[in-house]
Amino acid sequence: MRVKLHEPTFGDEEIAAAVEVLRSTNVTSGQKVKTFEREFGEHAVLCNSGSSANLLAIAALTNPVTENRLQPGDEVIVSALSWSTTVWPLVQHGLVPVIVDIDPDTLNIDTAQVMRAMGPKTRAIMPVHVYGNPCDMNFLSTLKAQGICVIEDCCEAFGASDGERPVGSVGDMATFSFYFSHHMTMLEGGLVIAKTREMSDLLRILRAHGWVRDIHDNSAYLEEHRDIDPKFLFVNAGYNLRATELQAAMGLEQLRKLPHFLAVRRYVAAALQRVFSQYQDVLQTQAECGQSSWFGFPVVVKRTSPITAKQLREHLENNGIETRSIICGNIARQPAMKLWPHRVFGDLRHADHVMRSGFSIGCHQGMGDEEVEHVRLVMRRMGV
Repeated sequence: MRVKLHEPTFGDEEIAAAVEVLRSTNVTSGQKVKTFEREFGEHAVLCNSGSSANLLAIAALTNPVTENRLQPGDEVIVSALSWSTTVWPLVQHGLVPVIVDIDPDTLNIDTAQVMRAMGPKTRAIMPVHVYGNPCDMNFLSTLKAQGICVIEDCCEAFGASDGERPVGSVGDMATFSFYFSHHMTMLEGGLVIAKTREMSDLLRILRAHGWVRDIHDNSAYLEEHRDIDPKFLFVNAGYNLRATELQAAMGLEQLRKLPHFLAVRRYVAAALQRVFSQYQDVLQTQAECGQSSWFGFPVVVKRTSPITAKQLREHLENNGIETRSIICGNIARQPAMKLWPHRVFGDLRHADHVMRSGFSIGCHQGMGDEEVEHVRLVMRRMGV
């Protein structure tokens, strides 16, 4: 018995859809990309990865054409427990990450610490919905009402909600990822949701070289620049972060399967909660806020535990249960942060503890009662 961190979500339908695209020879960004964007939601812009989605969102919010744009030197509050490419687009655009601690129960950004960390240069917050667990959406709404730009990193949280609002519905921007090991996949893929049509058009311009081919209505640009070939009219800086038709074709099939994937993840998470609840004296699991989409199943070994996280992980791995660190631990402790201006608020002791003593196991559509029972038996043999 092996309990993997993830099992592939795609099957014959996705393979057939990809082959159909290949046979058509229409493989670069086109109609299927547009169809996926429409099915995902209003003002959705598909790109080639979740990391690229974060990059596009920050590039748009700092762009010279954006009203009240974020400026170099502005501070953006981020959670210590985050992924590297949540933070890198900030420093790449001259913004200053302000790293704050987490709530040890939910693993999400600590709202009380956020309020204390805010200063005269604070312009934005970029929270991560950690492992599919929704952040405090009411708190984010309050900050937004106060003029703080909110960028929701939903890359681990597709399908999660606070009970009323899906993640991504509060922020000025929201980003999603469709990497191989995520809730649904295009193998690689990402998406940004903007609040307005104008901002989604800017995202499309930045996504593809700075040209105007892909926006809703480029007639004003074409009229102003009649002397330039309309197929190669560049009105801004840009990247090449486009998704392919193959990715979109797979994604359309995956969207139809997503409700089932989420239901299984939630079923497995509830079963794993029952297993690990027997070890509350030595272990802590993530307290669910709203309706998590359970990207994985996080476990933190308590400071008072007679065993270490290393010992427990070795025991699980030796018995066929794969483990991994929770995101990248405390981003403030990663050596690359020394290269870039940033500010650390407080001692980050909770994020440090998660980095030192936390890990996750699988919680996905490929698991069921048999895998959960194997975890239960292996934990019992540990004798904690």
